[in-house]
Amino acid sequence: MAIATADLYDELEEGIQSLPVQLRSFGLRRAFDGPIRTVRCHEDNALLKSVLSTPGDGAVLVVDGGGSLQRALMGDMIAELAVQNGWAGVVINGAIRDSVAIDALDLGVKALGTNPRKSTKLGAGEADVPLEFGGVVFRVGAHLYSDEDGILVER
Repeated sequence: MAIATADLYDELEEGIQSLPVQLRSFGLRRAFDGPIRTVRCHEDNALLKSVLSTPGDGAVLVVDGGGSLQRALMGDMIAELAVQNGWAGVVINGAIRDSVAIDALDLGVKALGTNPRKSTKLGAGEADVPLEFGGVVFRVGAHLYSDEDGILVER
């Protein structure tokens, strides 16, 4: 059983970061946690797909799409890659598509929302760099905890 974020916050209080951004939950795993990997990309998911095609070993991929809802950064085929490669979850500061299909996968997904419009595939972006959104810093290797109440990240 995963650690409840409310209980973890009560234990650590200001020793842990709480993401105030209200993300929607998708996938069968409503609670997930793991070490962070990162991708920064804007309306282009080629790098995201490339990273999720590698062994996840229970990690959580945090994707900063700049909060854009203009194009989906992940659909069911890329989410299926994440499942096949052992990723615990994906947190996207942006949109996904194929949400019904993703809801049937053994993966935790948090995203701002949905848009059926696919992303570009130019390969623009950066992987494994520190990210910041919602006032929270996401460092590679720091632990992320997610459940129905929200997301907590190690300082």
